[in-house]
Amino acid sequence: MKKTPRISEAEWEVMRVLWNTSPMTANDIVEELTGKTHWKRETIRTLINRLVQKKAVGFEKKSRQYDYFPLVTEAECLRAESESFLRRFGGRSIEPMLAAFVEEKQLSAAKIAKLRQILNGNTTRPKNAKRRKRLQ
Repeated sequence: MKKTPRISEAEWEVMRVLWNTSPMTANDIVEELTGKTHWKRETIRTLINRLVQKKAVGFEKKSRQYDYFPLVTEAECLRAESESFLRRFGGRSIEPMLAAFVEEKQLSAAKIAKLRQILNGNTTRPKNAKRRKRLQ
């Protein structure tokens, strides 16, 4: 089982762009993030390079440009973050933490039904879920 890399909050922003649309060139990622953040071009390129070093993002060279794509899924990163959170805060019991999250948020009937489905172990991939291109 491969280890999911730890990524910073800023790196999460880059990953969200790539999870949404990939592959993308660095210029495309920069363009997408400059509208959402106040980061400079060099900052975004540094974040991309860090994610490549952490093996969270891969690339394919096409002539003079690089196409970047995620090597880890959003679900894998969320799972790793959740496990890290539980370890840091003495994750002896998940029930109080889960109850606090649920009580804090107003959940729709659909979200409550989805949570029940997860808790009952009836999770299947939605029919309309897209598969993303992934190079190994």
